[in-house]
Amino acid sequence: MPGAGRVIVGVSGSPASLRALRFAEPLARSREAELVPVIAWMPPGGDRADRAQQSPDLRRLWREAACKRLQDALAAAWGAMPADLVVRPHVERGQAGLVLTTIASGPGDLLVVGAGRRGVLARVVSCQVSRYCVARARCPVVLVPPPELAREARRLRLAWAFRRRALTADEVLRRGGTQISR
Repeated sequence: MPGAGRVIVGVSGSPASLRALRFAEPLARSREAELVPVIAWMPPGGDRADRAQQSPDLRRLWREAACKRLQDALAAAWGAMPADLVVRPHVERGQAGLVLTTIASGPGDLLVVGAGRRGVLARVVSCQVSRYCVARARCPVVLVPPPELAREARRLRLAWAFRRRALTADEVLRRGGTQISR
């Protein structure tokens, strides 16, 4: 039987949100609270584009896509739903920060979100959802840092772009057989 309050966790499918989901599970257990994974979705092009070309069929497809993303994120985080915990997944249309702070407004609620990227510039450019939640939530907010693997993957992507590649005979022939002087 769930105790007072809920543990609401923002889910997007990103490595930081999956880590936040894993972090929220034992928190909900320790508080004897229900766990509410939330995904927010917006139509491509935003509300203005949706109002210009209203289509109930497209809205249904976008909502189904958001439900699928949430199911995939839960499967990636846990594999199977925890049997000894009340989990109530929630899909809502709207901006992620606003949706999360609106849902996490009850007494005893706790909001868990991924903190996004590390680094000063990365925090300025991204992390709008976590900053919005910290600034406007009416309940305690827990920011979960991204996993170390996500940071390492970004570093490797950057290194891959700038790595030096050896010049092979095929490349020389493909470029028109230009002479290489050593």
